[in-house]
Amino acid sequence: QVQLVESGGGLVQAGGSLRLSCTASGFTFSRYAMGWFRQAPGKEREFVAAITWGSASTFYSDSMKGRITISRDNGKKTVSLQMNSLKPEDTAVYYCTAGARSGNFYSATKYDYWGQGTQVTVYS
Repeated sequence: QVQLVESGGGLVQAGGSLRLSCTASGFTFSRYAMGWFRQAPGKEREFVAAITWGSASTFYSDSMKGRITISRDNGKKTVSLQMNSLKPEDTAVYYCTAGARSGNFYSATKYDYWGQGTQVTVYS
């Protein structure tokens, strides 16, 4: 069955860095766009970053652009999110997602599969 398993979350001081990883199985990874969303307590899930199937294009949220980099390895079926200069407002559960639908990369409706999420907590 389809699985997206995130790792790399944790507790980090403001200004620090984390690298999230997501390992996929159960579908043809190289044919899917991959993305990251996040959800903070009491807030709606929001877009963070996405990458096309062949890594030709990447997309970033305005709130994190310049501090994050998304990358993928189709051979290893993994997608990563390098996050630098983290702020307390980046605290959230981060979700890995995979999508083959047409549409807006920034919208959750593009994506077919979701991981369980990994907690990122940034303290000041």
